[in-house]
Amino acid sequence: MSGRVLIIGTFDSKADEFAFLRERIIENGCEVIAVNAGVDGSTDLFPIEVEASIVAFEGGEALAALRDLRDRGQAISVMSYGSAVIAKRLFDEGRFDGIIGMGGSGGTGIVTAAMRALPLGVPKVCVSTLAAGDVSPFVGTKDIVMIPSIVDVAGVNRISRTILTRAAGAICGMIAAKIPEATDERPLIAASMFGNTTDCVDACRAALDGHGYETLVFHATGTGGRILESLAAEGLVDAVLDITTTEWADELCGGILSAGPERLDAPGRCGLPHLIVPGCLDMCNFGPMSTVPERHRTANRNFYEWTDAVTLMRTTVEENRQLGEIFARKANAASGPVAFLIPLRGVSVLDGDGELFCDREADAAFTSSLREHLREDIPVVELDANINDPEFAAKAVEMMLELISNRPASP
Repeated sequence: MSGRVLIIGTFDSKADEFAFLRERIIENGCEVIAVNAGVDGSTDLFPIEVEASIVAFEGGEALAALRDLRDRGQAISVMSYGSAVIAKRLFDEGRFDGIIGMGGSGGTGIVTAAMRALPLGVPKVCVSTLAAGDVSPFVGTKDIVMIPSIVDVAGVNRISRTILTRAAGAICGMIAAKIPEATDERPLIAASMFGNTTDCVDACRAALDGHGYETLVFHATGTGGRILESLAAEGLVDAVLDITTTEWADELCGGILSAGPERLDAPGRCGLPHLIVPGCLDMCNFGPMSTVPERHRTANRNFYEWTDAVTLMRTTVEENRQLGEIFARKANAASGPVAFLIPLRGVSVLDGDGELFCDREADAAFTSSLREHLREDIPVVELDANINDPEFAAKAVEMMLELISNRPASP
């Protein structure tokens, strides 16, 4: 096994742990480059290629001034930014093949900031005291493997020895793994999907495959939408088939699956062909019923307990009016070809005729508001079908291909 691993972390407070991790990586046949992000000192236990003074400088602050300030939050912010700059530069120079680090809350923030600066596919492993909780702020839209430290990162003991040894094996194994070469270079279409729109997206994917495209499907759970947006922003996809825009219902109503207010921005900003469907805008997502905000529970709302852990709330007429205006504003700002496709017999399985969330007044409120605020040159096509009917998928594919053909040629 061979390869080069970047180890990054706070060597001022966790030198013994990093020394142990470093030895395990070397035992696995990999070389090591060490970057110290610790403000209060260094270590002589192992060679360090990039010291904290350089990290701080890249973060916009002199290390001495940062020490004098004694502001932990500011120190983490500066060292996080500097670590990201250094990791990106070293990777671009071909200095390492994978990255690993560890820490508590502060160390995890610094380590993962460096990892998020790297492209998808670069092996990234973080051993963290926070890995068993909500790691979305640390992982973001990147492929970071979070390993729970089990015990605190405070000394090498019978438990941490096992965890760190396995982590070393993980990063070295990831580097050694050979990725099969792609057999084709088909254009990429990003699609958004939910359980309630699976039939539609699966049919679209099969049809687009027949037309020579590869479709990447993203689960519209907040993270999925953010990743879709990031890939569009980075120019890694050629078009976006936004069948499932439910994350905007969560953004508006305070649900748990929001992708943020930037959702729907990147495709238009980058001039990508973008077909937008109000898929699953009938529902906002919460955890167990007990977690639903009181303002909703006491407002005579329509709820459906999808599982013990997932509660769905039907969006109202007024909420759909607001969503229509938001979607129009997003589409109006697009520099590329964009269009809307509206299913008149339900935007999800639960919104089908006679189903629990069937509310044609609410559905119509979205479309009416959309048309009222939308640029006149943006098509809005209505189809007398449910979103999961075969004819709807066929129309979505037809419109997606038309938008792609209408995209201006690159200069």
